Amino acid sequence: MKIKQLPNRCLIVVVGPTAVGKTDLCIQIAKYFQTEIVSADSRQYYQGMRIGTAQPTMEQRHQVVHHFIDCFPIDTFYSAGKFGQEALELINHLFNKHQSLILTGGSSLYVQAVCEGLDAMPDIPIALRACLNQRLQQEGIEVLRQELARYDPAYYQVVDLNNPQRIVRALEICLATGKTYSAYRLRNNPSNVRPFKIIKIGLDLDRKLLYERIDERVDQMVEQGLLEEVTALYPYKTVHALQTVGYQELFGYLDNQYSLEEAISLIKRNTRRYAKRQLTWFRKQTDIQWFHPNDLEAILAYINQVASC
Repeated sequence: MKIKQLPNRCLIVVVGPTAVGKTDLCIQIAKYFQTEIVSADSRQYYQGMRIGTAQPTMEQRHQVVHHFIDCFPIDTFYSAGKFGQEALELINHLFNKHQSLILTGGSSLYVQAVCEGLDAMPDIPIALRACLNQRLQQEGIEVLRQELARYDPAYYQVVDLNNPQRIVRALEICLATGKTYSAYRLRNNPSNVRPFKIIKIGLDLDRKLLYERIDERVDQMVEQGLLEEVTALYPYKTVHALQTVGYQELFGYLDNQYSLEEAISLIKRNTRRYAKRQLTWFRKQTDIQWFHPNDLEAILAYINQVASC
């Protein structure tokens, strides 16, 4: 394949649901443009979560340089806002040696932090946050989920419903301000215009095929040692990074809440639900051009066309 350089500085953003094939495609695009990849996956940043977050393998990372992979201790809290600042600094630096860069991930808020910036969230009374966390412990997450569905039905449709921190965060904004959390997420700030062109690529598959790939990948993760990985992380099970699909279900198994077979079935179900929410969110973005993950030639042609405009 002939290597191509773009005429303008371009950030190629590749998004899509989990297991759709973003990693493999981005490596092919990176090789074509001789560039590097910046991860916008809110869980691949953490050390010790290699299998459960499907981090790029060492072989893949030797083929193409990846950034923000396996770089923070498990007990680090790394917000979308912090990522947006640090990723932009890195991207601007990398543009000194590359005409194009790739940003990829399925975490919509982290992609938005880089491409558009995030509005400053209001300060939340400590007492309100403490009250919601206490309710989480005493009443369970389902009660707070339903409350979020009433206050902010739009965010309820896209949030990871198995992530209690995100549920609590959204509710505290709703209750403290009287406005929806979605209103703060979706506002655009003209001062956040980026000094490079952004080309957004979305990857999607037939829903049945996507769900089959999700189920197959979960089985592969288990074969690769996911349970052993989760067992090693058990002492940290309450930290922010581990409030996610694939880990919470196996923590439940380790706590004797259900069998291993049931835990694996829950991982598959919850991952499929998460993929559906990812697609719901990304489908609302009118600036994303959608492709099949195997359609490399059409994707490269689109990138070259848009970059030249």
